[in-house]
Amino acid sequence: MNEEQKKENDQGGSAFSRLIGAKAARKLRRQRHGKDTVWFGLGMMGLIGWSVAIPTLLGAALGLWLDSRYPGSRSWTLALLVAGLTLGCFNAWRWLTKEDLAMRQEREEKDE
Repeated sequence: MNEEQKKENDQGGSAFSRLIGAKAARKLRRQRHGKDTVWFGLGMMGLIGWSVAIPTLLGAALGLWLDSRYPGSRSWTLALLVAGLTLGCFNAWRWLTKEDLAMRQEREEKDE
């Protein structure tokens, strides 16, 4: 082997060692924090579902109340149901975007 091949082997070996070390460190951090479990993922799905369902149901309830108090040609129930659904979807999207940004920042910090 010439000198260049020796350097490439040394650098490749140390790069591989660093990669394995980084993966092992990430795995240990995950085990310590315990965030990446199935139950955590199911809980997050439930949280997102409720963040959409509650404003939708509140909008429908308010619409039913308005329709019973002030009957007219327009349906408050339908309008406020759609408004609640829109608000709930916006809240879920905003929360997911925030969580995604936090995960990306955490990943970048770990890779450094």
